Amino acid sequence: MTAWQNPVDTVTQEIIEGKLMATVDEMGIVMARTSMSPVIYEVLDFACGLLTADGELVAQMNGITLFTGTFGVQVKALIKKFTGNLADGDILLSNDPYAGGTHACDFAVVKPLFVDDKILGYAINVAHYLDVGGSVPGSLAPDATSVFQEGLRLPGVKIVRADVFYDEILHIIGENVRLPEIALGDLNAQVATVRVAARRMAELSVKYGAGVVRAAFANLLSASEMRSRTAIAALPDGRYTATDVIDGDGVSSVPIPVNVVVTIAGDSITVDFTGCPPAVAGPINCSRGALQSAVKTIVKAMVGPQDPSNEGWFRPLTVIAPAGTIFTAEKPSPTGWYYEGSVHASELVWKALAPLMPSRFSAGSYSSLCVVYISGKDLSGRPFIHIEPQHGGWGASEDRDGADALIALTDGDTYNYSVEVIEARFPLRVKRYGFNIEGGTGAGRRRGGFGIVREYEILSEDASAYGSFGRTVTQPWGMDGGGQGTVNALQIAPTQGGELRTYGRVAHIDLNKGDVLRVITGGGGGWGDARKREPLLVEQDLRNGFLTEAQALSVYGYNREVSG
Repeated sequence: MTAWQNPVDTVTQEIIEGKLMATVDEMGIVMARTSMSPVIYEVLDFACGLLTADGELVAQMNGITLFTGTFGVQVKALIKKFTGNLADGDILLSNDPYAGGTHACDFAVVKPLFVDDKILGYAINVAHYLDVGGSVPGSLAPDATSVFQEGLRLPGVKIVRADVFYDEILHIIGENVRLPEIALGDLNAQVATVRVAARRMAELSVKYGAGVVRAAFANLLSASEMRSRTAIAALPDGRYTATDVIDGDGVSSVPIPVNVVVTIAGDSITVDFTGCPPAVAGPINCSRGALQSAVKTIVKAMVGPQDPSNEGWFRPLTVIAPAGTIFTAEKPSPTGWYYEGSVHASELVWKALAPLMPSRFSAGSYSSLCVVYISGKDLSGRPFIHIEPQHGGWGASEDRDGADALIALTDGDTYNYSVEVIEARFPLRVKRYGFNIEGGTGAGRRRGGFGIVREYEILSEDASAYGSFGRTVTQPWGMDGGGQGTVNALQIAPTQGGELRTYGRVAHIDLNKGDVLRVITGGGGGWGDARKREPLLVEQDLRNGFLTEAQALSVYGYNREVSG
């Protein structure tokens, strides 16, 4: 590490930093093992972190990318609300998208960490709940036009006082969600994780003293800031721009143009979304906290992708965006599918910086999480809600083909369900899971990665579905002459035969027993002239079944007889 701002010796500093990382990882293990919702314990749709007494992130587990960037904003909003009104043993709850959060389904549980009657810091756990009420099972109506259609909001309440649950709040939650046992079980799991953090930080303070721990926090943030500024300063100053199109908002299919200007000046970076459209009618808007998180994701990839994240990395960053836009929505604009909007903010910055760092930033990707909700009653008559993000194709970089079947930019270290879990927990049968070879990818000297096809046969007599897919019209962009990627789609193949139905953003689909619901995710954009792709790589794709002989000839100019 570099020279310390405060008097903590190097060995102690490293030990404390290691303890911070071990603590957030332990929080994650406890959450995965004690939660009741498969979207948490299988998909890992949650994240945990530790923050200073001022609400600056010092450690986070690997988890949902868009959660971790909102930690500081959410905690600072709670600090402002509860200043002078917190005691040891209090635990707070918030799921307000307009106070640093994302959407109502993401519950943030925050515990102030007291040492010697003073707040040392805060522990946070943000997790996605299967259902928080609202107009549809799962709460995320793709055609919602108001946040009041998207379920219960609790914008900063004490869920625990003096280490005892506040029963009135538990009763409100239980009476307003469709799966109360699961929701309250997940809440208990979240509370357990922040209590673990409190114990570990108390142990650390006993061993080294609270003053040393606070100084180590400050040193960690300053060192990360210094490294971030050094990385930015090594880049050429300039003004880098990008534009993109969002394929409708769930209420209308009208394309939505968005834009960004990224300015690098010395050791600072400014990201400006001025000129983006006002908040739209449908629920793909994101709030300012989610926007900041979306931008932080890309900046971190630029300045230190492999290093543990903390707020110090983002001190050189300024995000500019007028209030009330599609990326800075305000109440009562709906934000249920915020990740479908915020991913475009991330991709805009990514696209602007790609020519600057071609070895690190790729061409365009499938982008959309392609989430489908399937709900109804299982074979025993009990209600079920299945939610699953899908993997897709990423764009090629200057030196490598794009990643195949990788989770979208917004979701970080999450998974989809294993086939065995789906078939054990839900009245569904997975009939196919493989690469979307038919759809293809963006051609180039380096080709895009392949998306996937995943098919679910409906086994329930009573089921329906909805979803909101982006990039169903606008293809992922290629770079340096590379071809565009391919689009996403949701399809229904009726059991009775009939016409195959294809959707993008759809509010309701009635499903019959035996129907097949098919998720198709697109391939990433290519990089460079396809005719310059090495014959060995074309041959490898032919052997793997990724190309036909005709495609190899027409796209890459490869003729096996001539080359062989």
